Amino acid sequence: MIDFTSEQLERYSRHILLQDVGVEGQAKLLGAKVLIVGAGGLGAPAALYLAAAGIGTIGIVDSDTVEISNLQRQVVHFTKDIDMPKVESAKEKMLAINPGIEVKTYQECLNADNIRAIIRDYDFVVDGTDNFPTKFLVNDACVMDNIPFSHGGILRFDGQTMTVVPGKSACYRCFFRKPPPPDAVPTCSQAGVLGAIAGMLGTIQAAEALKYVTEVGELLTDTLLSFNAKTMNFRKVTLQKQKNCPICGENPTVTELIDEEQALTCNLRQY
Repeated sequence: MIDFTSEQLERYSRHILLQDVGVEGQAKLLGAKVLIVGAGGLGAPAALYLAAAGIGTIGIVDSDTVEISNLQRQVVHFTKDIDMPKVESAKEKMLAINPGIEVKTYQECLNADNIRAIIRDYDFVVDGTDNFPTKFLVNDACVMDNIPFSHGGILRFDGQTMTVVPGKSACYRCFFRKPPPPDAVPTCSQAGVLGAIAGMLGTIQAAEALKYVTEVGELLTDTLLSFNAKTMNFRKVTLQKQKNCPICGENPTVTELIDEEQALTCNLRQY
């Protein structure tokens, strides 16, 4: 058990007061390691809340730099950060909120050659990327290395998310077998996105990470949660692990990681 300082007891008092969390749960958070893939619209709020919650080690992967068009939704970056590497901009704000945590930065593009070396040190992964090849890569690597992760996606006024616990729940490929054809689905840079949607979904993903670490509540496993901000309708669709899934099924055909041909340059293309 961690020997909490008086400053820590005060900082995390609202967690410690929660009957389901308490000192033991906060100790789990301080000992946990969470990786955020993408310091964009989803990764930004997730990074802030995970830092504030006291996740002991937070990794953040992003190869991009801050652009002025990011500021409408990527709340971890400020106007002064334009042209700064996103991972460094995010780290600065995370440590400003909570200097008692460790933030590890990876200013690089995830690919089949490096992803497993990066993710294997973490307990949970938050996927905040805006392109299908990277989403499939994260899914496949996490399934292979038995690392739980949160999938998230936003476009226009809509968001969706699910949590995957390899070996226990359905994975991303159980329902989305392969990336769609190039340009079949527009990106946020093409179709737009309501800025607050990113905050809504990224915060849900952070909550899933905190719930996983503390073992509190029910995760969004075998469940696709979607919502529309125009109507504020939320919908849950029950999913089921598929026996014929190409990676987590009974006879997997995806046995090694590949970079899908539609993957674009060394850029995670953040929401």
